[in-house]
Amino acid sequence: MALAVQKKKNHLINRYLRRRSGVSMSAIVTFAQSLCNWINLQQFTQYISVFIFLLFGLSISLISQNAPEEANVVIQKAIDKIKLDGVLDEVTWHEADVARDFYLTYPVDNDFPTSPTEVKITFDDNFMYFGIVCYDPTPGRYLVESLRRDWDWPSTENFSIYIDPFDDRTNGFNFSLSPYNAQREGLILNSEDISSDWDNKWYSKVTNYDDKWVAEIAIPFKTLRYKENLTNWNIQFIRNDVKNNERSAWTAVPQQYRTNNLAFAGKLNWTDPPPPPKLNISVIPYMLGQITKDYQAGTDPQSFGKVGFDAKVAVTSALNLDITVNPDFSQVEVDQQIVNLDRFELFFPERRQFFLENSDLFGKSGFPPSRPFFSRRIGIARDTLGSTVPVPILFGARLSGKLNKDWRIGLLNMQTAQRQGAILPGAENINGGKNLPGQNYTAAVVQRQLWSRSNISAIFVNRQSTNFTADDSTISTSAYNRVGGFDFNFADKTNTWQANIYLHASFDPEPKKNAFSQGTFIGYQTRHWVLRYFHNYIGSGYNAEVGFVPRKGILNIGTFNSQYIFYPKAEGIVTIKPGTRIIYTQIPGNRLGDRMADFNVQFEFINTSLLTASVAQQFTHLFRDFDPTRTQGVPLPAGSSYTWYNGSINFQSDGRQPFSYSVGGNYGTYFNGDRLTFELNSGYKFRPYGSFFVQAIYNDVTLPQPYNSTRFWLIGPRLDVTFSNSLFLTTFVQYNEQADNLNINARFQWRFAPVSDLFVVYTDNYYPGNLEVKNRALVIKLSYWLNI
Repeated sequence: MALAVQKKKNHLINRYLRRRSGVSMSAIVTFAQSLCNWINLQQFTQYISVFIFLLFGLSISLISQNAPEEANVVIQKAIDKIKLDGVLDEVTWHEADVARDFYLTYPVDNDFPTSPTEVKITFDDNFMYFGIVCYDPTPGRYLVESLRRDWDWPSTENFSIYIDPFDDRTNGFNFSLSPYNAQREGLILNSEDISSDWDNKWYSKVTNYDDKWVAEIAIPFKTLRYKENLTNWNIQFIRNDVKNNERSAWTAVPQQYRTNNLAFAGKLNWTDPPPPPKLNISVIPYMLGQITKDYQAGTDPQSFGKVGFDAKVAVTSALNLDITVNPDFSQVEVDQQIVNLDRFELFFPERRQFFLENSDLFGKSGFPPSRPFFSRRIGIARDTLGSTVPVPILFGARLSGKLNKDWRIGLLNMQTAQRQGAILPGAENINGGKNLPGQNYTAAVVQRQLWSRSNISAIFVNRQSTNFTADDSTISTSAYNRVGGFDFNFADKTNTWQANIYLHASFDPEPKKNAFSQGTFIGYQTRHWVLRYFHNYIGSGYNAEVGFVPRKGILNIGTFNSQYIFYPKAEGIVTIKPGTRIIYTQIPGNRLGDRMADFNVQFEFINTSLLTASVAQQFTHLFRDFDPTRTQGVPLPAGSSYTWYNGSINFQSDGRQPFSYSVGGNYGTYFNGDRLTFELNSGYKFRPYGSFFVQAIYNDVTLPQPYNSTRFWLIGPRLDVTFSNSLFLTTFVQYNEQADNLNINARFQWRFAPVSDLFVVYTDNYYPGNLEVKNRALVIKLSYWLNI
């Protein structure tokens, strides 16, 4: 025990010195002892200048270790068969090049990690293999949240691979593995964003020892998309050591950037080109049975069956065709309900698998307040009461990927059925009709790579009613709606400068004035400064019905999340980030519509806890009547203006502990009244088999007479149980007092083969007061992945 304590003390001393001088105490002592053995004391003064010179050189070499532009690892073809057993005893592994000497990226970025990592890579005609050794000198169990696939990355001990097979430092693939062999994969978008909803086949095996865990990973070339004959890929390896609260990477990444940013990836050099693509066709058929009962309508239970399939066809090694026929998304996890006291539509992320691969091509065009394409517009509508209802998707296809190193394309087409009593969110309903005709959706994107990490693209989006009759006033859409435009995205090699510019226009049967949207963003980031400027104009006639545009006829100008980063020497604090957010919104007539000024500070502690505080002022001019309580009371009149102030404070505890929580509150004026918000999210993790958490949000809005005041809760208990790496149960209860609804959603999943599942999903909706049932549904769905 004393030896372990002394080692820990030495490590802390080393870290202290490295943070200030870039060289460890052990390196200084070792060098000094060697020097003194070589010379006598009288000669020491003669060599002091040599000592300083060599010390400076050693310091520089430590600081610059594994620079991204210099780091490279060689991948050679396997010379014997790799057996996936978590034991690196094949001859190939002994001969393979090694990626080692990982460097800390958190909580400091000028030190070596407590837990070293080594990686070897090889391949054969079918698979790309990784052999990983994750040393673990710190006693205690691994902190792994769950055995479920696609676990939470920050709170789970893991090793992660980030592959850029296109050498564009923009797009790629992520594969992550925990010490208990739980897998997580995702698509890399925009250099650093991870779409973890992407699912595909790969294989792994882990062996645990007292002082390390060893993993073998086999990724089929059929799973990857890559350019044939390209022998220089970009790659990054990251170790998330939750036990020691350390994050390390194969290449040195400055702390102010996200560790997985492909701008800092090293090089993967192939001695022989990757194997040429083989026939790669996968079919994923499904069948389901469902029974539902609508208690509000008083109808008898209804049961039905459904079959359909998805197919994946590799046109080339980098270009993929996805086909879906009669798709079903009943197994997709329900949206987490949120409080809506806003004047505009809220954004919910896409979770349906078919829409996720290469989704950045379509869904990232424009800016968040003005997206020309939003896939949740397809197959989802609202009934006459405003409730969300599904619209059957009959079939669809998507062609996406790389034509070569510089050109990337995406083409999507989907056909939906007609539905009575339905309205498309975001679409103009000139006649007030209530019947939705069949719709055909098309989105096309062509993107050209520029320089090392920039691109320019053109986008076209079309919604076409397939059985439209001009004189039928019951139809709830126009004949068509179209959007076209251009996007330019710039990022320099070091990720210091970023810029985005777009220009889009919409086209309708009846031409509109100001039917365009334009935006500019400029970002600057260094070790201490994060500065961001943007402006975004959305014309009053801009009509992107397949996009997400909650507000029109505005000009937004401002800065968001601009901050200065301190790296204090005080023990226990990693960073202090004071920042500001200032946004002006101008409405027609050159009038001020909204103004928001927010000043905030964030403290990040060494034990992973966070403390944030902010004060804000907001001004709003109402251009239409609005009830801030959303209770259909007396609205505040159009033309009135309000200025209010509020303050907030939030604390998030150490997420490594079995019991963790986050708590926060916001209080201040609100329009012509007051508002208090309190939020708590707490629970217990019984690692690695599950967790139980409860989220509770309380809102108290008080307005003077004759306007309504309201108080309501949103409470959401959630139970996650992972019986094994292939058997999961999730139960999610959501009590929404604002929506007057109690929802229960239970989802059982058995992954009996790779990317092949049996789902049992049960859903209930109640009135909270008397627990009267609104509706109930049970779905059983079976899917299987077939390689042809």
